[in-house]
Amino acid sequence: MGGCRACCRDHGGLRTAGHRTGDRGRLQAAAPGFPVSTTWRRTVRGEFRRALRQAVGGGLSTTLVTAALIGLVMVSQALYWLGQAGQEGLIGPILVTVLVREVAPVLVGLIVMGRSGVVIVSEIGGLQIGGQVHALAAQGLDPFLLLVLPRAAALAIACFTLGVVFVVAALLTGFIAGSLAGAVHIPIGSFLERVLLAMHAGDFAVFPAKMIVIGLLVALTACLTGLTASAQDDAAGLLPRGFVRGVVAIFLLASIALSLGA
Repeated sequence: MGGCRACCRDHGGLRTAGHRTGDRGRLQAAAPGFPVSTTWRRTVRGEFRRALRQAVGGGLSTTLVTAALIGLVMVSQALYWLGQAGQEGLIGPILVTVLVREVAPVLVGLIVMGRSGVVIVSEIGGLQIGGQVHALAAQGLDPFLLLVLPRAAALAIACFTLGVVFVVAALLTGFIAGSLAGAVHIPIGSFLERVLLAMHAGDFAVFPAKMIVIGLLVALTACLTGLTASAQDDAAGLLPRGFVRGVVAIFLLASIALSLGA
């Protein structure tokens, strides 16, 4: 039902955009210098803001819960066993290698796919099946500019934002759990300093780039699934198809990055 309501809202927005475009076309015919592109930029910005709110707001709680579980299961255990072995100096390198470089991008990508990617599949798939995408093209409007571009940009930013939140929440949760269990004997400042010092200069570029690319892949696979929907497709077939494509894209990127040592 939520997907249907979202599609209905999009249908209304597209009809409104179409009416406004018709008005601009008549104005441009009367005055060739009329700045049509300005209004279209406003329309795309509106789609971008809506998609960004949905992606960040919809995935924040799931990201925090998942990060807390990873902090309890992985970070606190790493602190405990490394402390028992007298290898506290390895805390930073291990957490950077496992948590920052590998676990966070994959899990956040799956969260964004499950919380936002399927919504995009439902919205654009409904528009494609209902004929609104063809109506946009018939009016001379670019569906990529109006439908795909703002969602791709929104999910790229949302994925990076949620990735940072995930890493910070996991580290803090693991440190607190380890402190309560008596396994941590260093202040939190020293703990965070060790993690930061273990990060190479490239990590500060690779991690944002990886999160942004994952967000773009999620959005593009979801949009592609919706735009290639046929009249015989329904939500029961589109949503699993889009989710599987997004998961495959995420793991494929993670495998390529791992093979390259990124």
